[in-house]
Amino acid sequence: MRVLTYRRTAGRRNVLRHAINVERVRLHVAKGDTVRVMRGEDKGKEGKIIRVYPKTGRVTIEGVNIVKRHRKARRAEEKSQIMEMAAPIHASNVMLLDPKSGGPTRIRVRVDADGTKERISVKSGDAFPRPQKK
Repeated sequence: MRVLTYRRTAGRRNVLRHAINVERVRLHVAKGDTVRVMRGEDKGKEGKIIRVYPKTGRVTIEGVNIVKRHRKARRAEEKSQIMEMAAPIHASNVMLLDPKSGGPTRIRVRVDADGTKERISVKSGDAFPRPQKK
């Protein structure tokens, strides 16, 4: 019969594993931006970003990637229903829309003299308006 031995490094390995899970993905889009889907089932659709998931690198866009969710009644007076909701898609499948032409564009970041970062459209050279926070 084999004797059980405990490794001293097991605790350290878990710390490293969890550190990787906490890392955030740098995204080129933010909440409130208008984007166009470039890949997938909803290719060509446009919409506003409702929510951003920086840990997974996904975004939820209104009217895009609609899925059905079956909801059971919680109380006697409620009815069970089939809800339609927007599911998140990966941020690499969307492109920001140019404020001037309305077409998809890449972005550059310009640092102003006072140190603030500003997103610039590669196509037109115009700055993107800051998304309004609610």
